[in-house]
Amino acid sequence: MGSPASRLSRRPGSNTPRCGGGGSAPGQDAFLLDDSVMSGRYAGGAPIGDLRLHPDLDRLVPLAALPGWALSPADRYAQDGSVHPLDARALLRRETARLAAQGWTARAAFEVEWVLSAGRAGEGFVPACSGPAYGMTRITEQSDYLRDLLLALEASGVAVEQIHPEYAPGQYELSVAAEDPLGAADTAVLVRETIRGVSLRHGLAASFSPKAEPASLGNGGHVHLSLWRRTSDAPANAMAGGDGPCGMTSAGESFTAGILRRLPALLAVGAPSVASYLRLVPSHRAGAFSCWGLENREAALRFITGADGEQDRAANLEIKCFDPAANPYLALAALLAAGRAGIDTRDTLPAPVAVEPGALTPHERDRAGIAALPTTLGESVTAFEADPVLRQALGEAVIDTVCVVRRGEIELLKDATPEQVIAATRWRH
Repeated sequence: MGSPASRLSRRPGSNTPRCGGGGSAPGQDAFLLDDSVMSGRYAGGAPIGDLRLHPDLDRLVPLAALPGWALSPADRYAQDGSVHPLDARALLRRETARLAAQGWTARAAFEVEWVLSAGRAGEGFVPACSGPAYGMTRITEQSDYLRDLLLALEASGVAVEQIHPEYAPGQYELSVAAEDPLGAADTAVLVRETIRGVSLRHGLAASFSPKAEPASLGNGGHVHLSLWRRTSDAPANAMAGGDGPCGMTSAGESFTAGILRRLPALLAVGAPSVASYLRLVPSHRAGAFSCWGLENREAALRFITGADGEQDRAANLEIKCFDPAANPYLALAALLAAGRAGIDTRDTLPAPVAVEPGALTPHERDRAGIAALPTTLGESVTAFEADPVLRQALGEAVIDTVCVVRRGEIELLKDATPEQVIAATRWRH
């Protein structure tokens, strides 16, 4: 939704605009990759009804990449003023509040990976740099572009911690500072739109698709997440300073175990595309096995302690099996719900995995209790639909709509080869 700045002035003491919000069609939750619309119990179907989008003006940011434009996240309401049940931002706010009611808060950040192509979106992929993986040559080749990107993000208030070339041809990765969960999701959207805008201004195209090229490793959308005790003094990081595995406290261990236990179901929101499962394969740094390990980049959950002396601030969990096709608000809401359930039931972790699980024999993995994550979107949707914790936390409307849309994409691409799946999704994420 676009709106002139003059229509976004606040009411006194209010964060909502005088215009009462912009209009939004309810069916937008049910769109597929080809812009066809599914029909579920709570979304899609006939183009009837209207919602109101209320911009969160506290998060409105001028877009340095698009002069004259600003970006604001928005919350969706029915015309009677009730929160729309499919508003993912409201879901994340609710899950954060539920965690806070038990004395906890969370810090989160999304890593953003993308591949850069010479030419326009919609065309074939041609890597915009040819230097070796992780090498300085790729910085040199696109130094003007990367400089402009960093300047645009700085002007938009994004705290960039690191930017570097990644493994795949034309691939880069950007890391930002951790924030509260809602802020982290807002920032993830802002970063991607800034990357997209700067890329276009340089005559380039950015793809955030899980798999932009058949031979590449694909783009990850890793989530960094930590649990903190809310105290009257400084908050304490539950991922460090304890007697549990790798120094976790008992709550930090249970939070992590709750997520690990539900990873197959969580993939329906964290790896939500048919293309996601072309990336989610062993030995591709994607975390294809349901296990955790200290600094293990092949485990679905990589535990990071940070350097000596920084553990109390830096210790966190990296969810490696998620990718950029995910809605960041819905992904974080589901992760917090899974972690909170682990705390409630005092879940414990299995032994950490210190080797590449894909290098083990099936018998060795069975003995270690290491299971493969779903290899198709259909498997993860089935697990998602059956999970009582996620159903209670996210609500029937979200469960039904996610399953309808995911199965719609499965049907849409059921006869496609991997190359055809990649071509259909490359410029849609």
